[in-house]
Amino acid sequence: MQYRIDKKSGNKLSILGFGCMRFPGILGGTDVRKTEEIIMRSIEGGVNYFDTAWIYPGSEETLGVIFEKNRVRQQVYIASKLPLILLKSASDFNKYFDRQLARLRTDYIDYYLMHMLGNLDQWNNLKDWGIEDWITEKKKSGQIRRIGFSFHGPHNEYIKLINDYDWDMSMIQYNYSDENFQAGVTGLREAAQKMPVMVMEPLLGGKLASSLPKAAVEVFKKSKQDLSPAGWAFNWVWNQPEVTLLLSGMSDTTQVEENLRLADAAAVGMLGDGEHALYRNVLEIVNRACKVRCTGCNYCMPCPRGVNIPGSFSAYNAIYTMGFQQGMWQYVTSVTSANNISELGRSPRLCVKCGKCETHCPQHLPIMQHLDQVKKKMEPFWFRFGCKCAALFVGLKRKKNQEKTG
Repeated sequence: MQYRIDKKSGNKLSILGFGCMRFPGILGGTDVRKTEEIIMRSIEGGVNYFDTAWIYPGSEETLGVIFEKNRVRQQVYIASKLPLILLKSASDFNKYFDRQLARLRTDYIDYYLMHMLGNLDQWNNLKDWGIEDWITEKKKSGQIRRIGFSFHGPHNEYIKLINDYDWDMSMIQYNYSDENFQAGVTGLREAAQKMPVMVMEPLLGGKLASSLPKAAVEVFKKSKQDLSPAGWAFNWVWNQPEVTLLLSGMSDTTQVEENLRLADAAAVGMLGDGEHALYRNVLEIVNRACKVRCTGCNYCMPCPRGVNIPGSFSAYNAIYTMGFQQGMWQYVTSVTSANNISELGRSPRLCVKCGKCETHCPQHLPIMQHLDQVKKKMEPFWFRFGCKCAALFVGLKRKKNQEKTG
């Protein structure tokens, strides 16, 4: 494992961090046994930075159990986040923080972030509630070691935020598809002069790995380097000295082993003109194919009407990147009932345009507009007719079974 130094604290951080938003699941919950296996293998491989948050279901609790059981708390740095979208008053600062300490089974958090801080007005509101005094108190007590924020917003707001407070770190969305999106490369470079910068979404929610168009994958294959699409995406980030580390949400040991190998071989300046030309070619293909820039973070969920927003967008994109048949199959499994394929209980057709989803989207997507596009593309008349026929067939079958048992 390679490490880069947090110049504000002197902490030696692994260039590969573990993003804990999506642990392996089982029966609607977290598969703790499998999660423990991949986390402990990561630690053995040198990973020492683990990023979680209050709103990641089961994440903090699972980390707390695993770290305590294996007695590795002193070997790792924990990053967690204050859920700004849930705050109603200043009293909520301690309400959530104290419960996070209990969940994580620790008495301090190494890196504590304001979650999804998107603009200076939002930060000023927190200051009006006394957040600066609260941070000072928590740092003085040792319960918070370093303070920072995760950012989803326009570039100009990022610059305002990094200049308004003496932050210890910040975290931005950054990948070869987002070089000029949100904070972007200029924001990264300016922030890096003041603080360590952590990178989330290096794979754009997996789109730069398993969901790349076939033509884009072929471009990478033409290179002499034996790298997966994920490897190409990681190397693009690690190539830049301003990046302290990137987060990867690893869900099995195969991914862990590959990422450890990539991190061992990574180096600043390892990409030349030829490699950068490949990225440009791939990006041109990706931009043509990807219709909705949803990362699948699920912050828009749950929808009050039950619409599976991320699943609908993923299937819609898959039609253009993986083919019509694959995209439609994804759509059927995303919007129909788990017990009855004829019931469109999670379809975009249920959207009433309440707008709740858009207020929570860190990408600031026009979700309601995109859902209309998905509905038109993915639910043509023959699709709806087929579902009605299936529903009629299922209803008749149920009636017949009831008559038999009655």
